[in-house]
Amino acid sequence: MITGQIMTDTIYALSSGAVPSGVAVIRVSGPETQAVVRSLCGDVPPVRKASVRVLRDGEGTALDEALVLFFEGPASFTGEDVAEFHCHGGRAVVAAVLNTLSGFQGCRPAEPGEFTRRAFEKGRLDLTEVEGLSDLIAAETEQQRRQALRQMGGALGALYEDWRKRLIHMRAMIEADFDFADEEDVPGSVADEVWAEADQLARDIAGHLETSKSGERLRSGLQVVLMGAPNAGKSSLLNALAGRDVAIVTEEAGTTRDVIEVHLDLGGYPVTLIDTAGLRQTDGIVEREGIRRAEERGRGADLILWAVEPEGVKPSDPDSGLDDSIRSSVPMRSVRTKQDEIRFDTRLDQSAEEISCSTKVEGGMRDLLDFLTRFAQETISISEAPLATRARHRYFLNEAHACLIKAVELKHLPEELRAEDLRQAADALGRITGRIDVEDLLDVIFRDFCIGK
Repeated sequence: MITGQIMTDTIYALSSGAVPSGVAVIRVSGPETQAVVRSLCGDVPPVRKASVRVLRDGEGTALDEALVLFFEGPASFTGEDVAEFHCHGGRAVVAAVLNTLSGFQGCRPAEPGEFTRRAFEKGRLDLTEVEGLSDLIAAETEQQRRQALRQMGGALGALYEDWRKRLIHMRAMIEADFDFADEEDVPGSVADEVWAEADQLARDIAGHLETSKSGERLRSGLQVVLMGAPNAGKSSLLNALAGRDVAIVTEEAGTTRDVIEVHLDLGGYPVTLIDTAGLRQTDGIVEREGIRRAEERGRGADLILWAVEPEGVKPSDPDSGLDDSIRSSVPMRSVRTKQDEIRFDTRLDQSAEEISCSTKVEGGMRDLLDFLTRFAQETISISEAPLATRARHRYFLNEAHACLIKAVELKHLPEELRAEDLRQAADALGRITGRIDVEDLLDVIFRDFCIGK
């Protein structure tokens, strides 16, 4: 946990990843940054100008020749004085520089996410921008990168702050209405206008929540679950789609006992492909647990690919053995496997209820890949508008929406009580950006950052 006292220390960390590497970037931030730079370099380089300096330890021994950058607070990432040493990326070089930094009074290694947390504490970033930065670092696909970059740019936080300011203005107008009702400057119909505006804002938030489902899916990835009877070819499909041997494939029924996940990038969209145990009646304790887990993942899927063998199963009843609650609630597509004798010279109709494929014929997976890519594109409709991307956002947005609906609909209540609902709605929005009462959330948000960021 990063306490207020510790936040006043000067911190340092290797920010460029594991060594050895071509270049290693060591970052320093805090009140002693200038003293550290002066001791290592002999002087403090001009602000924001890259300068070559020989780094020396306290005894004057040369450590490395490095490119040095100095950023004076508050115009820096953290809002404090910040320095970056772009050293050669050898283990011995990095170890020597870090060891020298540890000898300075008031300097200590940074904790995970501490540079970014200082940026938040100094008002350089709000929490939505912090989360956007975290998502950008973790982005695995092009569409994830674009969404994270939009959020890191502040568009989402600006939207919520605008809504919060509108609510504050509404409260002010209501309070003016009943505090200064006798004044000529306060129109008598102000309350009616406020509640109409509150109703419109509730609609705006509801629409934002609906469109943001795509943002949440894009961040976490679509969940596509392979299900079917034992030996239906699910594990072979997983290996073929992943392009490597992930799951064990044998002729023995029930080989897959646990859930196996593979992350795919399909046209820039993230898809998590999940192989599961074959569904059948069994007395084996381990296999029964695997089947239970398979059904659990199926219930939470965005799509189920039901693997069907070419022989012995009617195409009209491809999902026999699947729980009715899953079949009725999750989109499904039947995949007829092991079609090695089919020529894949022409495209199958992708709108058909069944896709045939083969893991052994060249081009045999083309139609299935095309279908999955198209499904991802249609399910995750990308919008240039800022989107909520986390469960935390959705929770507080729902809270703000509920307070607004209560304020608008309970017309029999005194204006003071309805204005209190507006205050609670504004506070809920403030908690998303970190402006109000989020201290208990901060450690959770920052602990997943890498050290040096």
